Amino acid sequence: MSFPLVLLVPLLAPCVAPLLARRVLDRCPPVAALWTLTVSALLLAAGTVATLGTLTLTGLLHVPAFAAVGELVHPLRTPSEWLVLPLAALAAGLLTLAALALGRSVVRQTAGLRTARSQAGRCPAAGDLCVVESARPDAYALPGRPHRIVVTTAMLRSLDAREREALFAHERAHNAGGHHYFLAAAELAAHCHPALRPVREAIRLAAERAADEAAASRVGDRRLTARAIARAALAAHSADTDRSAVTPAATTGPVPRRVAAVVADRIAQTARSAAILPATTAATSAVRVHEDIEVAQGEAGG
Repeated sequence: MSFPLVLLVPLLAPCVAPLLARRVLDRCPPVAALWTLTVSALLLAAGTVATLGTLTLTGLLHVPAFAAVGELVHPLRTPSEWLVLPLAALAAGLLTLAALALGRSVVRQTAGLRTARSQAGRCPAAGDLCVVESARPDAYALPGRPHRIVVTTAMLRSLDAREREALFAHERAHNAGGHHYFLAAAELAAHCHPALRPVREAIRLAAERAADEAAASRVGDRRLTARAIARAALAAHSADTDRSAVTPAATTGPVPRRVAAVVADRIAQTARSAAILPATTAATSAVRVHEDIEVAQGEAGG
């Protein structure tokens, strides 16, 4: 295989990532899926950047001036030079566009985080909870030190006391799990290759599912957790938000899928219990029958 075609392989590999991401979400526990998807996305993004950088460098070393900077006696010679130079120019352009888009995203999200933290700092806090006076229902986990859970008065009015407890447990799970780091890595990977954008959404969903499971475990009621997620999302559905993409919230992601997953796990647990009970009963009965046979045969005392 020629030199340029070998380098194209890492550029094509991310194209299959969205399909694999869906399978990982369906088959792995949320925390395992979150780690698997994030690490995979970063590796694929690194491969993309390394490939584009290699192509760009290869093209530059064909130019005598850059070859001299690289202390080459002669400009670099490679097979298929008629193909390498256009690919190098394209790679340089793609790297530039990706860097600009990433820079804009970093500036926008940094500004969003700064605004959110400033707003939370002006409000009285009860532990890690900050209540913001607002007619817009919203709640989210605010990364940074110290961790904060921000909730608006409109969101508090939308939920009852037990649902609020589930919502707070969900947001605290985001901070405890460091989910903002995973979301930031997903944003980085998505700017390196367009095929990784669906993987970014899968990572966001995995983070929400992980927080859902943590909240359900914390409050001890899966149906209550599912109801709180659904009602919070319904309340926030019509509200515009300018929050940063790395401030995770219970109202984000495909909420119906998340609610179904929380409820389905309870159904699965019930089904497992229903399956274990007959098996246990049968095993106990078999042991007792065996003991009765031994007694009848005179092998054991009656």
